[in-house]
Amino acid sequence: MTLSDFDFALPPERIAQHPAIPRDAARLLEIDGDRLADRLVRELPGCLRPGDLLVSNDTRVIKAQLAGRRGAARVDVTLHKQRGPDLWDGFARPAKKLAVGDEVAFGPGFAARVSAKHDGGEVTLRFDRAGEALMAALAAHGRMPLPPYIKRPAAEAADERDYQTIFAAREGAVAAPTAGLHFTPALLAALDAAGVCRAQVTLHVGAGTFLPVKTENLADHRMHAEWAELPAATVAAIAETRARGGRVVAVGTTSLRTLEGVAAGQGALAPWAGELDLFIRPGFRFRVVDVLLTNFHLPRSTLFILVAAFAGLERMRRAYAHAIAAGYRFFSYGDACLIHRAEAA
Repeated sequence: MTLSDFDFALPPERIAQHPAIPRDAARLLEIDGDRLADRLVRELPGCLRPGDLLVSNDTRVIKAQLAGRRGAARVDVTLHKQRGPDLWDGFARPAKKLAVGDEVAFGPGFAARVSAKHDGGEVTLRFDRAGEALMAALAAHGRMPLPPYIKRPAAEAADERDYQTIFAAREGAVAAPTAGLHFTPALLAALDAAGVCRAQVTLHVGAGTFLPVKTENLADHRMHAEWAELPAATVAAIAETRARGGRVVAVGTTSLRTLEGVAAGQGALAPWAGELDLFIRPGFRFRVVDVLLTNFHLPRSTLFILVAAFAGLERMRRAYAHAIAAGYRFFSYGDACLIHRAEAA
């Protein structure tokens, strides 16, 4: 398969600019074999079984977009990966205005120095503070890093709430794990009442999640590495779920990539923390996840390639065609689908 196999036409009006209110009022397309069922996210408890395990990502989005100055020149930076307590990689625009050693001021008394320059407008910045002090400065001077297909000049005040999941606890993401945006306290209570168990992983989503695949041969594409952690409690919960005949339900592709990445790298699940750069494409052997809750993704993207690997390309083509015709809303603030893994996937 090549990249062109994962292309499809998406009308621009299908791209959601704001989330559903309340969050669990978003639509849900259930994909189970060749069966498609139109539902709402709040109906999720009825789609799962008692004893299933819902695994979500507890990463928290930071205000990773910064407007800076190098002298009189404006430089915008989107941070995407933390390298150390005071060191971050980011994409700078225009990067040509920066040289190694330059200082970029992001606010009164808040600055960073260019430590290195890389291809594609990427730079490494060393900030004038570290740890919690740096997180506080980003919260004060940064903006929520909305994806480029949400068309507005800058994040609105509501985005500080809307672009954060109910599970968010550990700061470090520069993009939201968007399947988690659909959950509300009422939905979690309904899942608990239905006997669905819950566990968490952490994957700090990087801006690389928005980078296009530029190689027609999928084997030539390289993913940006992201930091992830699979805690011992979640490993134990998965073992208990398997023992009672339950299924593992991943909330979003980030949760799925964490679970499957650890299993693929170690041959089995065990507590783990480190960097993941797993690119899941058709032919991948899934070892952990049985059901995936995810949003509708961009054509020719690593995320659409992932769901095609999980459920089968033709099945996902039919599902996406149905979603477009039925008026589903796409991408980060859009609707969701619940995908049961194809036996042959």
